[in-house]
Amino acid sequence: MYSRNYFFTLISFIGFLLIIKAQEPINKLLHNKFINDFKLKNFDNSIISLSNYKEAKGFIIVFTCNHCPFAKLYSKRFNALNSKYKKLGVPLIAINSMDTLIYEEENFEGLKIKAIIEKFNFPYLSDASQETGKNFGALFTPQAFVIWKEENKWIIKYNGAIDNNAEHPDKAKSYISEAVDQILNHNLVLNPKTDSFGCKIFYRN
Repeated sequence: MYSRNYFFTLISFIGFLLIIKAQEPINKLLHNKFINDFKLKNFDNSIISLSNYKEAKGFIIVFTCNHCPFAKLYSKRFNALNSKYKKLGVPLIAINSMDTLIYEEENFEGLKIKAIIEKFNFPYLSDASQETGKNFGALFTPQAFVIWKEENKWIIKYNGAIDNNAEHPDKAKSYISEAVDQILNHNLVLNPKTDSFGCKIFYRN
């Protein structure tokens, strides 16, 4: 016969396993998701990939677009983030994964015009196949990811909003800056996931 303590221990152990199992998708999404390199066309017609940046420690990857009112509020902040962190080995790259069949203004010509008019100091890439957006799991514009190189692999360290105040940048708390600064200082990212808001990215399949 089994004692009550045995059953209590068994139930506790099963509960522990269920908790661990439930956390697995979250852990994989936030901490263990590897990102494949990509080769995408920049607004200046050059081809950009992560491997172009031999000295990069990490990247700020921002999914954005041309038509979204929410995304339009962040152009200057993207320039500022790139100016600050590129010299520290963490450049910013923007990617447009919007479906050009639904939104004609998201085509390459529209992307090019936006980058020139807004004087982007970073690459703005066309993800016409939407494969890179799917790889990251990008859902909205703007949505930001901080990825970091570990053992020659790129791993997501942060996923979500750029900051907490789209309309008033002077009052905003920058989630991106917090995440990058913590990693550069060899600390864990304390807030690895936030909710991103904006226009939804519709994937064709």
